[in-house]
Amino acid sequence: MVYLMLANTLIHRINPEAISIAEDVSGMPALGRLVEQGGVGFDFRLQMAIPDKWIKLLKETKDEDWDMNELIWTLTNRRYDEKCVAYAESHDQALVGDKTLSMWLFDKEIYTNMSLLTPETLTISRGVALHKMIRLISCALGGEAYLNFMGNEFGHPEWIDFPREGNGWNYDHCRRQWNLSDDPLLYYHYFKNFDQAMMELEEKFHWLSSNEQYVSLKHQDDKIIACSGFSISTQRKALRITELAQAMDTTMLLFLKPMRTSLQAKND
Repeated sequence: MVYLMLANTLIHRINPEAISIAEDVSGMPALGRLVEQGGVGFDFRLQMAIPDKWIKLLKETKDEDWDMNELIWTLTNRRYDEKCVAYAESHDQALVGDKTLSMWLFDKEIYTNMSLLTPETLTISRGVALHKMIRLISCALGGEAYLNFMGNEFGHPEWIDFPREGNGWNYDHCRRQWNLSDDPLLYYHYFKNFDQAMMELEEKFHWLSSNEQYVSLKHQDDKIIACSGFSISTQRKALRITELAQAMDTTMLLFLKPMRTSLQAKND
């Protein structure tokens, strides 16, 4: 720890505008506090529980069974005045061995129905809605900074696999298909536009730098989360959340019609 304290001190003395970020799963206190305060001196720490939580939900839980209390706890479980970086997807999902958020949401239809020229299916509708909401609520409530990871901002469809002995030194998946987000006939293009709009909205309201991020309303049965910066609502609660938004300038609205059929439910 002393070495890291010295390293962070040196970094910031050489370049006061430099940013150091800790990738740590131990939850060690004061990792993101100033050295002068007895901390280790990192500017931010990665909020690593968030992407793990999203993948766990998509793998194991039907949409209608998502626990709002548990989700809020994961998004907000950080110490005061230790800045965290929120992100919805990490290398654990993007690298070979797991699947990206898009692949979990769209399943095999990611290869056949991601064009606007094909009929929209329940799988695609659900996947598009959840992919956007997962990113938005992670950005709004998960920390003091937000991280995109290697194409998840436009829902990259596949994993990364670097050439190695185990895959015969194959280069097929050693790339990111950035061109997908440039095609206006593909959903990837609109995922990218959504991400850009989300960033522009944060530039306007600055919720990441706010010291007043808090959950003002949650409801397990109706799947409602409302906070200063973000709210999800079923149509039945739209009026109440709208009234809340009028009193809170930084509250964004996104209305989600309850979906009682998930991929897992359909497969059951």
